[in-house]
Amino acid sequence: MTMITNDNTHLEPISSIYSKLLEFDFPNLYIGLAEYAEGPTGCTVFYFPNGAATAIDIRGGSVGTIGNYEWNDAICFAGGSLYGLEAATGVAAELFARRDYSTKIEDIAQVSGAIIYDYPPRDNAIYPDKNLGRAAMKSVKAGIFPVGKHGAGCSASVGKGFDFNQGEPSGQGGAFRRIGETRIAVFTVVNAIGAIINREGKVVRGHLDRITGTRHHIIDDLEKRLALAHLMEPPQGNTTLTIVITNQKIVTGALNQFAKEWELNN
Repeated sequence: MTMITNDNTHLEPISSIYSKLLEFDFPNLYIGLAEYAEGPTGCTVFYFPNGAATAIDIRGGSVGTIGNYEWNDAICFAGGSLYGLEAATGVAAELFARRDYSTKIEDIAQVSGAIIYDYPPRDNAIYPDKNLGRAAMKSVKAGIFPVGKHGAGCSASVGKGFDFNQGEPSGQGGAFRRIGETRIAVFTVVNAIGAIINREGKVVRGHLDRITGTRHHIIDDLEKRLALAHLMEPPQGNTTLTIVITNQKIVTGALNQFAKEWELNN
C-alpha cells in the first residue's frame, strides 16, 4: 500500500471555509487559513500589516518552531509536525511578492511559526507545505476567526490520558475582549493529552468512555490511577499553541515576562 503524500497526490488548498465564526474588532490584525481536505491538515495565519513586537515562551520536550523573531509580520500555526513548518515559508513568500520582491533589508518579511503533531487521527503523510501557507496568507480577513476543526486544528485531538482510548477531535478556538481602548485577543490550537473543561469544571471534550458514553474528569480510585500511571506509556505528540495579542505597547523585557506569566497561569 502506497502512503498518500504531498508528492504523489494533487492537492488543492481550501481557504473559503464556512463555519462557526468568532467576530472581533482589532485593527492591524488579519487572520487566514487553508486546508488540505485529503489530510485533513492545515495552517492558520495571523497577519499584522504594520508588524508587531512579539515574545515567545516554550514549554515541553518536543516543540517545533521557526523564526522566533522579536518583531513579526505574521505568525503561522500548522499541523504536519516539523514538516508543517514549511507553511511559514509560504507565508513569507507571499509577503515577498506583495512587496514587489524588494530585497531591501527593511522589506524582508519576518514570519515565525509553530506546529502540532496531527498524524495519529489519519492514515496519510500529507503536511501543510509552502503552497498551503501562501494560500492561507492570500485568504486573510479582518474581524473573523473560524473555530473548530479548521486551519491548524483540522486533525487536532484531546483527552488521551489514563486508560481511555478516547481521543476526540478538538480544533482551534479564540476569545476577544475590549476594555476601554485596550483590546486583547487570544487564539489557540488544542492538541492536548488532557481534556477540555467548561467554566463549571465539567469535561466537554475528551476522556470519553465509548462503552458507557460518559466523560471522566478524573479517575476517583487513587490506587487504580497510580497503577495506570505506572503501566501507561503516555501518548506522544501533544501540544497546545496559543497566541495572545494586544494593542498596548509593551517593552521587550515586559513582553517576555508577560508571555511567561500567561503560560504559567493557563
